[in-house]
Amino acid sequence: MSALTLIYVGAAIFGILIAEAVYLVFAGRSDRREAVNRRMKLQERKLSQEQVLVQLRKERGVEGQSLFSLNALRKLRTQSGVVTPMPRFLTITSGAALAMVLALNWLGVPLKFGLVVLLPLCIAIPILTLRFLRNRRHKIFGIQLPEALELITRSLKAGHPVPVAIGMVAREMPDPIGTEFGLVADEVTYGSDLVSALHSMFQRVGHEDLPLFVTAVSIQSTSGGNLREILDGLSTVIRERGKLKRKVRSISTEGRMSAYILTAVPVLLGAGIMVLMPSFYRDVWHEPMTWYMLAGSVFWLVLGNVMMFKMANFRF
Repeated sequence: MSALTLIYVGAAIFGILIAEAVYLVFAGRSDRREAVNRRMKLQERKLSQEQVLVQLRKERGVEGQSLFSLNALRKLRTQSGVVTPMPRFLTITSGAALAMVLALNWLGVPLKFGLVVLLPLCIAIPILTLRFLRNRRHKIFGIQLPEALELITRSLKAGHPVPVAIGMVAREMPDPIGTEFGLVADEVTYGSDLVSALHSMFQRVGHEDLPLFVTAVSIQSTSGGNLREILDGLSTVIRERGKLKRKVRSISTEGRMSAYILTAVPVLLGAGIMVLMPSFYRDVWHEPMTWYMLAGSVFWLVLGNVMMFKMANFRF
């Protein structure tokens, strides 16, 4: 074998080794597990478990009181998962209400009318926003809950105690259920009993399926029983209830869409007329009958929407 051949073979082996080294470096980075929920992201900041627990409880509004934190609004904020402090949140929503009033005034609506609707908007916007975020969070939580119960069941089959199984859910599942179960695991670690920690989770989340899980664990902790079989059946029941809800929601879509369209048409039509023909309404703004007719139209529109939504929504 000539010296030139040996050089080529050595260069080929060297290139292969370099390529393998580069692959291992980038493969190691891509295989590195990312934090799947808020609790694990805080743990990556080198915070202690106690500091993570305190931070999460502050973000969820569990600890500390605020001048603006009325009980119902504070509970709604906690269940919606919003981590913005209540004063800042109310400031943002009030600014949005003021911007809407200024936009109406720019379109030709008298400033007096805008000031009248400013206070109702400042009250309605934060409540509607928090309710929307809470419903969206409950929807995700309801989908994740059967999976979390199945994970707990598999962990119990492997011989782990209930707190360890709950901690596994906190490590393996994304938000919102990962952080909520992580709070339960941390509260148990720092002296709270399991049933009280689960009741606290229900107060934070407010999902209607959670009492089934809390009751099952509470009964098992006081009177004993096979928790694995109970949770196995419970996960099946919750999953079937979710399927039934989604089926009913798909059937009632026509009623909700009708309400959306009937609400949007007069608003869009009025806005279009104000943009294309500003004088069409501006000439009659000063007439008292105009405001009476607008108030009556809004009243009947809201009443019709409430009736349509009541007909299209079902409670289980």
